[in-house]
Amino acid sequence: MIPAGFEYARAGSVDEAVGLLGGDEDAKLLAGGHSLIPLMRLRFTRPSLLVDIGRLDDLRYVRDDGDRIAIGALTRHAELVRDPLLAQHCALIGEAAAGIGDPQVRHRGTIGGSIAHGDPASDLGTIVVTLDAELVARGPSGERTIPAADFFAGMFETALARQEVLTEIRVPKVPAGVYLKVERRAQDWATVAVAAARVDGRVQVGLTSMGPTPLRARSVEEAVAGGASPADAAARTADGTSPPSDVSGSGEYRAHLAQVLVRRALEQL
Repeated sequence: MIPAGFEYARAGSVDEAVGLLGGDEDAKLLAGGHSLIPLMRLRFTRPSLLVDIGRLDDLRYVRDDGDRIAIGALTRHAELVRDPLLAQHCALIGEAAAGIGDPQVRHRGTIGGSIAHGDPASDLGTIVVTLDAELVARGPSGERTIPAADFFAGMFETALARQEVLTEIRVPKVPAGVYLKVERRAQDWATVAVAAARVDGRVQVGLTSMGPTPLRARSVEEAVAGGASPADAAARTADGTSPPSDVSGSGEYRAHLAQVLVRRALEQL
């Protein structure tokens, strides 16, 4: 289908983008476009104004920030895959980014766009939740930091206000991490995926496509901390989840698959 009509503006700075968003209640940000454009073509969303921030190169970086790595929101997936700093200190991000779409998608899609989209099947959304990342947003009142645990409010809903722009993602340096993903077809969204990482001496586990938002497998983490084996800890994977049933599989199938992947991730970790 053809998208509904819309106006277009290219922002020269984050502050300009914030101002443009404030001038139109139906405005949407455009970064890489690989989440928004398909929805527009299907007319599931009909923004009256697209605010293009894709050329704000000052939001494209990976930097050492002490005990954390700071990632600009417009850093592309392909850049995450090959970045040496991430490979050394948080390889889990590059591993997950390598499985997103095809090369064309990875060279256009951005980490900020993926996270801000709020899709429960998002690989990078699960990663930031698993790592207890911090998300930095800028709006009319200035800048604020949002814990990843508070960022995802529901399916395609986030804590970002209408005029806020996600500018930076801060992740801890982690010595080890695993991301396992099952998809119906190559380069597809995750039917189920599991992230596991050692963060400050603790094993933390995240789940993709097991509820309306990326989730932490808290019961699994508690079991591991208590000395449970990978198999025994994985048996608690479904606690607190609500996996959907759709063309990719039933909720029961997802719950079983997630348990298998959690066990494998813990064994690899």
